[in-house]
Amino acid sequence: MIPAPLVAVIATGGTIASRKNPDGSSTPSLDGQALLDRLGDLPPVRLRPVDLFAKDSSALTLADMQRISDAVRAELGTEPGGGAAGVVVLHGTDAMEETALLLALQHPGAPVVLTGAQFTDDHPQADGPANMAAAIRAVLDGGGVRLAFGGRVLPAWGLVKFATDSADAFRLAADAAAPDAALTAPVGGIRVDLVAIHPGCDATHIDASLAAGAQGIVLAALGSGNATAAVTDAVARCAAAGVPVVLSSRVPMGRLAASYG
Repeated sequence: MIPAPLVAVIATGGTIASRKNPDGSSTPSLDGQALLDRLGDLPPVRLRPVDLFAKDSSALTLADMQRISDAVRAELGTEPGGGAAGVVVLHGTDAMEETALLLALQHPGAPVVLTGAQFTDDHPQADGPANMAAAIRAVLDGGGVRLAFGGRVLPAWGLVKFATDSADAFRLAADAAAPDAALTAPVGGIRVDLVAIHPGCDATHIDASLAAGAQGIVLAALGSGNATAAVTDAVARCAAAGVPVVLSSRVPMGRLAASYG
């Protein structure tokens, strides 16, 4: 008899693992097995809980995200205890899209599905169990790194959290297309700062990032990638210091183009 496929479920904390405290705050306190115990009927499958850490995702670092990626590699690998048919990652929603992107870059095409919850485990509308069940079903279908959340299954590339208080919390950004390249280097020791550009913006935050030792800077610029003269001069200083700057925009749709002198 062929055994049911094995799915590793990596628990990292987040709202899905949280319950309310007497003061109204919530804290990740449920381990992987406790979360799996909430599941109802599923396809034939063996589930292996993996307790990695218990954090709110707003507190995650790049090193934490690399730990998740390394754990995914171990569970899918052939080393002792590995060899899972797929991996489900239970994660907080605040930084879900960043971890999903890292996993997609480091494990392109791998059977990995992320999920979490908008409401705590003890909330009357707790959405964690349904999201977990959907993630397990999705990972058994293959299809690369994805998110199962709020009745949707979405690819990792272009993933955006667009609602703070709805169970249907994620969408895809416009023009989202997965890159051809993969990311093989670990990101745990790297500092990349994000700087938001606004009308009248000076170079204070960019210069502070340089002084703090940032190894890269991403600018959320205006319009099609525009900024002030002070920002332009600061980018030149970054280039002279050997610090790469990547230009993005606060506008959610459309492509970037250099249109001003």
